Amino acid sequence: MSTAPTTTATAPVPSLTSVFVRLKLSLLRNGLRQSGGRTAAYIVSIVFGALFAGGIVLAFALLRGHGDADTVAILLVGALSLAWTFMPLFIPSGDETLDPSRLVMLPLQPRPLVRALLVASLVGVGPVLTLVLVVGAVLAVAHGAAATVLAVLAVPLTAVTCVALSRAVAAANIRLLTSRKGRDLALLSGLVIAVGIQFVNFAAQRLGQAGGLESLEPATAVVGWLPPAAAIGAVDAASRGDYAVAGARLLLTAAALVALLYWWQRSLVRLMVEPDGSTIGAASDAAAKDKATGSGLLARILPAGRTGAIMERSLRYIWRDPKTKAAWVTSLAIGLIVPLFNAFQGAGSIYFACFASGMLGMLMYNQFGQDSSAFWMVAQTISTAADAYTELRARALTLLMVTLPFTALVTGVTAAVLGAWDQFPEALGLALGLLGAMVGTGAVTSAAFPYSIPQDSGYKNVAPGQGGLAWMSIMGGMLIAGVLCAPLIAATVYLHVSDRQSLLWLLLPAGLLYGALLVLAGLKAAAPRTAKRLPEILAAVSKG
Repeated sequence: MSTAPTTTATAPVPSLTSVFVRLKLSLLRNGLRQSGGRTAAYIVSIVFGALFAGGIVLAFALLRGHGDADTVAILLVGALSLAWTFMPLFIPSGDETLDPSRLVMLPLQPRPLVRALLVASLVGVGPVLTLVLVVGAVLAVAHGAAATVLAVLAVPLTAVTCVALSRAVAAANIRLLTSRKGRDLALLSGLVIAVGIQFVNFAAQRLGQAGGLESLEPATAVVGWLPPAAAIGAVDAASRGDYAVAGARLLLTAAALVALLYWWQRSLVRLMVEPDGSTIGAASDAAAKDKATGSGLLARILPAGRTGAIMERSLRYIWRDPKTKAAWVTSLAIGLIVPLFNAFQGAGSIYFACFASGMLGMLMYNQFGQDSSAFWMVAQTISTAADAYTELRARALTLLMVTLPFTALVTGVTAAVLGAWDQFPEALGLALGLLGAMVGTGAVTSAAFPYSIPQDSGYKNVAPGQGGLAWMSIMGGMLIAGVLCAPLIAATVYLHVSDRQSLLWLLLPAGLLYGALLVLAGLKAAAPRTAKRLPEILAAVSKG
């Protein structure tokens, strides 16, 4: 008796690409189901993105046939590709669902994995908006049958190259982006955007003075050969009948895409086969580094005793705590940019240097909030008003150690740009007086209106329910600091009105002395209040 062989029907194995696309869609869908607010924000972003993209396409359509259409289209795509390049460095959590480090335990081949990740990366609002913008750019420069055929190839090539560029950069720097330094970069992304807006504003004003878009033709000639903007340049060249240049630019963009995919594949292989040695020997290395260059160097520079120890702790907060570091870098950068940009535009005044004093002086506000729940260790060392005075004085000295020379630098550079060295003493005196007023009032508000700074909530710098405290601390302190500076301002106005410019240099020592007195007065007023309110301060700064 023979037994017939049995066959089992097996379902076809889905391709890796389709699996990743379905995974991306599922993750997006499940993420939107987490909360109604997140869903609403996502819908609003889609609506505004669609309106923005539609406006850009309409603008390109109206620009069609204009002599400078190629300049606008090529430079816009160049700026778009630049954004795709640096976006993963400043927003590392923007698409963590495609983090390749999550796939290291799976038996995946590099080439199919790159293909699957690339297709999955094209799913999302960003790639779709990029595609729409590229279509608009091509619409402005494509004229004739040859250019239209080339545009059909250039549009998807440009969009895919932008996405591949972003993913290749992210894969090459994934160890950085998932580390503490990567979180620091994420916190500083707002600063980068603010600085970039200032540069764009400055460039736009200069552009209007230099004769319009024609002055950008040299930049267009260079960017037109840089992928992926070279694909748009290829369409423009084909419209002008220069088919050799059009073919060369399109082939250059295709070669760049191949090179990016190869770099991305090499980064994935290295990520999935090499061990992560970022923490090997971290403890011993950190100890050796601190012993060699950290505590020993600071101990030689800072004062001895408790004051030096507090100053060293504050300096380490500035260097290691992401929120504190972001606040310092933002204040230093904006405090320098605003006076200089106004000076370069010819509409500034040397008194804009006081803006740096205001930005840096606000760093003294809410001194205990940066300690968070660890403030209990500080509170254990404070038993009298004298202890509180030492604590606040050391924090103020740490701030002044950086802000005093920086204020002098900003004032000097502003005077050099404006050619107003005769006004340097009075401007620096006012800036130092304002800085002293801000530091003094900051010490008082730190004791009177402390609030918590959340450590794990990204850009939020105030714990829920404490927004009123933060506004009272900052706005109230700034208003009082401005009132305290009234004597210096009145003296400056009087010397100018009474035609006694020869005595304006006296404002420099007067501002320095007056600012120092305001700092001492603020510390003396804040010390007893701090010593009496230690439990309340600890409760307020521990809510985040």
